[in-house]
Amino acid sequence: MTVEEQQKAESNLPAPAAQQPAVPPKKTARGLMILTLVAALALAVAISGGLIARAHANSALQKQTLSDAIPTVLVVRPQRTSGAEEIVLPGNMQAFIDTPIWARSSGYLKAWYVDIGAHVKQGQLLALIESPEVDQQLQQAKEDLNTAQANLKLSQITAERYTNLFKTDSVAKQDVDNAVQDAEAKAATVKSAQANVSRLQQMVDYEKVYAPFDGVITVRNVDVGALVDADTNTAGKELFHLASTNTLRVYVNVPEAYSRSAMPGVTGYLTLNEFPGRQFRGKIVRNADAIDMNSRTLLVEVDVPNPTGELLPGSYASVHLKIPSKIQAVVIPANALLFRSEGLRVAVVKDGRTALQPVILGRDFGDKVEVLSGINVTDAVIVNPSDSIVSGQQVNITMSGSQA
Repeated sequence: MTVEEQQKAESNLPAPAAQQPAVPPKKTARGLMILTLVAALALAVAISGGLIARAHANSALQKQTLSDAIPTVLVVRPQRTSGAEEIVLPGNMQAFIDTPIWARSSGYLKAWYVDIGAHVKQGQLLALIESPEVDQQLQQAKEDLNTAQANLKLSQITAERYTNLFKTDSVAKQDVDNAVQDAEAKAATVKSAQANVSRLQQMVDYEKVYAPFDGVITVRNVDVGALVDADTNTAGKELFHLASTNTLRVYVNVPEAYSRSAMPGVTGYLTLNEFPGRQFRGKIVRNADAIDMNSRTLLVEVDVPNPTGELLPGSYASVHLKIPSKIQAVVIPANALLFRSEGLRVAVVKDGRTALQPVILGRDFGDKVEVLSGINVTDAVIVNPSDSIVSGQQVNITMSGSQA
C-alpha cells in the first residue's frame, strides 16, 4: 500500500472519543427523571387497573353468591272449575209402571195367551178363567130381573086402573094408595135386580184378563187348570206381572251436601257395565223434598227414555249428574299442599316473597284437588314446596312448562 492510500484509509476511520462532541450533564439527568416518572406512572396505572378489576370481580362474585342463595321455585296458576260439577252415584232402574195382575173372578184357568218377555198392548187378552158358578149366578140374576120387571108391569097397570076408578068414586082412596105404592116398590125391586145383573156381568167379564197398559210381561205364575181364587190375592200369587219400559225411572240417593242443587231439570246420564263406552241421557223429574234421616240423603228420580227396550228394569247403573256449582272453586296440583300444625296451607308468591294461605278443600281428583276458598286464579302457587318454607321468604319463580 502506498503512502497516499494509507492516508486515505485513515481519513475514513471514526474520530477518537475524545474528539466527539460532549453531551451536557443537565440534559442527561432530566431525561432520566422523565423516564423514571413515566415508568412509575405506568406501574401505578397497572396496579390501579388490577385493583379495580379485582374489586369488580369480588362485587360480581358477591352478587352471584347472594343471587344463588335465593331459591328458585316452580309456580302454576290455579285453574277455575266449570260452572257444573259431576257427581257419580249408584242408581236402581225400575219400570215406569210396574204392576201385578190379579184375578177378580174365582175359577180355573182355562187358557193363557202370553208368556214372560211378551210385549203386549193395552186391552190385549192375557188369560181366560172358567167360572161356571158365576155364569149360573148371572143367569139366575137375569131371570130374577125378568120376574121383577113383570111384577112391576102388573103393579103399574093395577095402579093406573085404581087411579082411573077413583075418579068415578068406584074404589076407596086407600086402595089407590096401596096400588101406587106397590108399583113404586116393584120399580125399586127392578132397579135392585138390574144392579145385581150388572155386578154379576162384571164378574163374568173378569173371567177374561186384559192388559191394562202397553208393556212387557215379566212374570207368569199360573198355568192351565190352576185354581184361581179372587179372595186370596197374596204377594207372589198374581197371575202376571206387567212392566212399562218405554221410559225407566232411576232412583238415586243424593248426599245432603248436593241436595239443594238436585232439582228437577238437572241433566245427567247413565253408564252400565253391560254397555261399555255408552251413555244413556236422562234428567231429574222430581225429588222427595225431604232428607232421609237414616242415610242423610235426598231421594231423586231420574227418567231415562228407553224406546228400544235395551235397558232392563232392575238393573244397576252409575248415574252421572251435572250438579250446578254455587261456589267458584279452583283446581291445583295435589303436591302444592302443605300440611302444617296450624292447618292446611298453600304457598303462593306475592311481590317476590312467599305467603302461606289457609285453604278449604273440596273434591279430591287424585293428582289434583279442588280448593273452595283461600286462593284464586291470579295467584302464583308453588308446586312441591319445601317443608322448611316460611312466609316472607324471598324466592325466584319459574312458570310451569304448560303455563309458561
